[in-house]
Amino acid sequence: MSKSEREELLKLYEGLRVADVRDGMDWNMMHGYGSMSYEIRPLFRTRVVGIARTVRYLPYEGSIPKMSPDEYTEWVSWYYNNVCTYPWIEDIQPGDFIVIDQSGVNAGLMGSHNSLEGFRRGARGYVIEGGVRDTDELILQKIPVWSRFISQAMVQGRLRYDAKDIPVSVGGVIVHPGDVVVADGDGVIVVPRKMAYEVAKYARRELNNDKIQRRKLYEAMGWELDDTVK
Repeated sequence: MSKSEREELLKLYEGLRVADVRDGMDWNMMHGYGSMSYEIRPLFRTRVVGIARTVRYLPYEGSIPKMSPDEYTEWVSWYYNNVCTYPWIEDIQPGDFIVIDQSGVNAGLMGSHNSLEGFRRGARGYVIEGGVRDTDELILQKIPVWSRFISQAMVQGRLRYDAKDIPVSVGGVIVHPGDVVVADGDGVIVVPRKMAYEVAKYARRELNNDKIQRRKLYEAMGWELDDTVK
């Protein structure tokens, strides 16, 4: 995807709510597609739109040798360098929404450090089919994350890197690299790249209509207008 197309898509979806995008999908006869499971929830209330960058991890199938704690320290270093690697982090472009299929394994693939590194490189948020850890720090750092659950466990002996930039299944939705991902307090929705312009058109119409109708109610009740109705 060219830089100009990325910027255009991000601009088209700027300010749209998940609910608006859901409506835009319905108006394009995509009723059964796009909305991730309601079990994929945010760590905190925020709104993010980005371009899908996908990655997949699988359950680790090897054995864990019996070793001393000091030997285990060396083994963990080997594991991160050879088994559960993060090669996709170096590929991140500004505006990416990182979509991770970690096979539902109970482990915190993303935590306070690696998520911050991706954020520094331009990632706008993460959505994970699995767990996330270090959640207090993630909230403090204001790094947007949507995940199926919170996990205390590290990845060694649990996950291995498989592939990047491929179709993945997260929250019951197939996500392709380059799809548009919108997430907020209502969850996560994915718009296929080929339909992004038409969906945005009707989603924007629904948002504008909602603002007009709610603004009338604000005015009738004497409420000060906020950004959601302007």
